[in-house]
Amino acid sequence: MKQFAFAKIDISTKKLSKGHKKLAQYINENYDKAAFMTASKLGESVGISESTVVRFASEMGYKGYPELQKELQQMIKSKLTAVQRMEVSSNLIGEQGAIKKVLTDDIELIRETLETVSNDEFSKAVETINSAKRIYILGVRSSASLASFLYFYFNLVFENVVLINSSSASEMFEQMFRIGEDDVCVAISFPRYSKQTINALRFISDRGTKIIALTDSDHSPIAEYADALLVAKSDMASVVDSLVAPLSIINALIVSVTFSRRDEVYDNFNKLESVWDEYQVYDNADGGTNE
Repeated sequence: MKQFAFAKIDISTKKLSKGHKKLAQYINENYDKAAFMTASKLGESVGISESTVVRFASEMGYKGYPELQKELQQMIKSKLTAVQRMEVSSNLIGEQGAIKKVLTDDIELIRETLETVSNDEFSKAVETINSAKRIYILGVRSSASLASFLYFYFNLVFENVVLINSSSASEMFEQMFRIGEDDVCVAISFPRYSKQTINALRFISDRGTKIIALTDSDHSPIAEYADALLVAKSDMASVVDSLVAPLSIINALIVSVTFSRRDEVYDNFNKLESVWDEYQVYDNADGGTNE
């Protein structure tokens, strides 16, 4: 990891005190751990006071240590290996236990997403989806589960929905080669960002297709391709990523699209209920209608 190349800190242009130099060196050599330490813990690890850590953040141009810490976390979380993630999460969870830590963090991620999501971008995404000739849905690796969930419900509403199979790069492009200006692609990507997704979006963008990007930040590598950008907060939970906030955004997309096509969706589900009932798709143990 280059010296602070991942943040707005540039220590080479600043005259630092002895304590600040020690701190900068420690962060450079232990960025994966330092980004998740409190100011007090970081100072203790370096052998300096908590106030020195806070002053360092201010000198580097941040409003305070929490802002520095947040940017470090944001910039490095796509860089951490699975082993580093395990080490970091083990320190974060500590004695409080996984279920309390993970659920508490998930609640906070949804709250942050609610406060920061753009209503204009969301409305633009809904409008773009409703006016598209075909809807392509792209998600690779852990994001594939989100893509499949969105596809399941969109396929009940729209006639032309394509879930891009990402098992191989060649198959991805074969499924997309007919994509055009009248279509839309909903692309989903969270750290660690997939190069497959980025390459696919470059291909899609060159064909003038509208792109709705669901990702964790406007600094995400897929954000630059977005005609509508939906930001949902995500964070590490050991070797896995917390995707509850992205799933909530997807739920909201499904609900909004469904409401805007109410009559069509009502007709579709009436027909589907008859099929489900006739072929006993759902368990009817209570003797009532299938639900």
